[in-house]
Formats: sequence, structure tokens, C-alpha cells
Amino acid sequence: MNDINKDFLLNDEISAKEVRVVSNDGGRVGIVPLGKALKLAEEKELDLVMISPRANPPVCKIMNYGKFIYEQSKREKEAKKKQKIINIKEVRLSPTIEEHDISIKAKNAEKFLLTGDKVKVTIRFRGREAGYSFIGKKILDNFYSKLEGISVIEKQPKLEGRNMIMTLSAKKA
Repeated sequence: MNDINKDFLLNDEISAKEVRVVSNDGGRVGIVPLGKALKLAEEKELDLVMISPRANPPVCKIMNYGKFIYEQSKREKEAKKKQKIINIKEVRLSPTIEEHDISIKAKNAEKFLLTGDKVKVTIRFRGREAGYSFIGKKILDNFYSKLEGISVIEKQPKLEGRNMIMTLSAKKA
């Protein structure tokens, strides 16, 4: 039972001479010697758990440790459920892409943005195309103009090596 969570010291692991004790119903018992605190916990068939070791004297609570750990893990699971994981989806374009193909790629990006994902738009330049990076900027501006109503540019178009990258995220309502 002790190896579930080592953040808290309990019962015989506590080494302080005096502790401030809080009972299981939330009432304050006061500052008592460790032996008396352990005896109080034992009488109630509960554990003495050190919840604030840095306080002077350390604060201990009389509680059912197993139930406390269970409740804590339940709260952590609930918090994880409420978190929204944002994925980054990538849309790849080329400097020679046609207008219709940009529209199709923009529709796909729109689906990603509406589901809450971010979209990374990449244009890869091959060979001599790298000298015409201004074309890539025009294509990315055109792409963004199709998604202007639902998205915001998070990262402006920038040439990184042979790729020009722009990141879009959904507009906040």
C-alpha cells in the first residue's frame, strides 16, 4: 500500500518530535507529540499522513490513506480527460501548384482547423526553385486568404533551408 505514492510520509515514516494534527473530519486537534498523534490515528483505525512537511511543526492529518490515494488518482484522471490535445497537421504544397489544387488543400486544412488542430503549411523547393522563394510567399498568402475567416497565422511564412513554412491555428470564438 505504501508504494502507491511516495509523496507523503505516513505512520512510522514520520520522524518529527511534534506535529500539528488535523482530524479526519477536518477539525484541529492541535500540536501534539508524535507518539500521541500515532495513538490517536490507531484508535480511529486510520493512518497518520504528513501533508505539509515544511511547516513548523509539520502538519499531519488522520485519514484513510488508501482512500485518499484512490480519490487523488480519480481527480488526476478527470483532469486528463478535460485536457484537449492539439495535433499539428501538415499540408504540403509545391511552387508549381495550380489554383484548383490550392483550393482542395485549403478545404482539407479547413477540416483540420475546425476539429481544433493546428495546420503547418509547407512548400518544398527543389533544385533551382529555391531561387524563387517569392513565389512560395505568394502561394502561402493565397492559401491563407482561403482560410482567413476561420484561422489566424501563428507563425509567419519563413524560409527554413529548402522549405518555406507557415503555421495556422483556429480563430478563438
